[in-house]
Amino acid sequence: MKFICTQENFNKALLVVSHIAGRSTALPILNNVLIQAKKGLINLSATNLEIGVNTQLRGKVEKEGIFTTQAKLITDYISLLPKKNIEVELKEQNLYINCENHQTYIKGMEANDFPVIPEIERKQPILIKSNDLKQALSQVIFAITLDESRPEISGALFFINNKTLTLVGTDSYRLAEKRITLNETINSEYKVVVPLRTLQEVFRILEDNDESDTTIYINENQILFLINGETELISRLIEGQYPDYQQIIPDKHKTQTKINVAELSRIIKSAALFCKPGINDVKLVLNSAKNQLVISATNSGVGENTITLPIQIEGEENEMVFNYRYLLDGLNNLGTSEAILEMVGDRVPGILKPADNNNYLYLVMPIRQ
Repeated sequence: MKFICTQENFNKALLVVSHIAGRSTALPILNNVLIQAKKGLINLSATNLEIGVNTQLRGKVEKEGIFTTQAKLITDYISLLPKKNIEVELKEQNLYINCENHQTYIKGMEANDFPVIPEIERKQPILIKSNDLKQALSQVIFAITLDESRPEISGALFFINNKTLTLVGTDSYRLAEKRITLNETINSEYKVVVPLRTLQEVFRILEDNDESDTTIYINENQILFLINGETELISRLIEGQYPDYQQIIPDKHKTQTKINVAELSRIIKSAALFCKPGINDVKLVLNSAKNQLVISATNSGVGENTITLPIQIEGEENEMVFNYRYLLDGLNNLGTSEAILEMVGDRVPGILKPADNNNYLYLVMPIRQ
């Protein structure tokens, strides 16, 4: 095997795949990246047996071949080389790397034992703008937590129907729902749960301000993301039924107000300095008679803080106690300057949503006193 490519291209491709390679003592080859030069293409692959990723990079293939080497070592090394052409050649089970005045041998392992990354049937492409997908993931995956006792919520629900993709994430204390319009109408309906780690990797690989499309393929137990036409990420799906989350979303509210996101975030942070440790409780009172929002927190060992904000309120007077961290997470991910806050009562979840669109909803369970 022998090929020539630029340091920038090689480094970018290694950063895409090496993150998947783990630190396996039971199967050391899982710590490696597979490098293959074939038919004029240079392919890099890595897998942890649950997620597999493959990407291509541009370069000149002078001799075909295949080999594996430590993912972290080669990634760290290539990132430190000058931005010049790199020559990579396999010599006696070592990778010889030559770049300007840098010459290095890196040991590796034969590719025979490298796990085969499975193929997925590509019969119903689901096209989505990469920008839209990255934003949607950022607005949903922060609300997910790994829960061994409830694996079905250790990922995001992907519900695809007609021309809409709905993403849902929850940790039982808060829930985020995001709807995206797809490029084309989908004839089939899909409702699958994609693992959190998979979505974190997809989010990491997607580039900011990417105007291209990402193509998604789904079958019975696997999902494939084709990103930028050059990177493929395939993952298992989580078995089990996603909870019927819609039954906990209030279908009407008793109190509603519109508020500036930055101002509300600042006030909540101020009140949070006085909340009870471990409970993180802040109290929100919507006083419709006086058109005031009152936010307060009390800690017997520290003191008390109350902030009163003049604000237009619709509906009846209402009050709820929230975990301030959950409130801030929601405000930080609304993606808008103004938010709508809706309440029903102190035993029903509160809702935050953008003031300028209805494609995102964030629900927070109250803390019962």
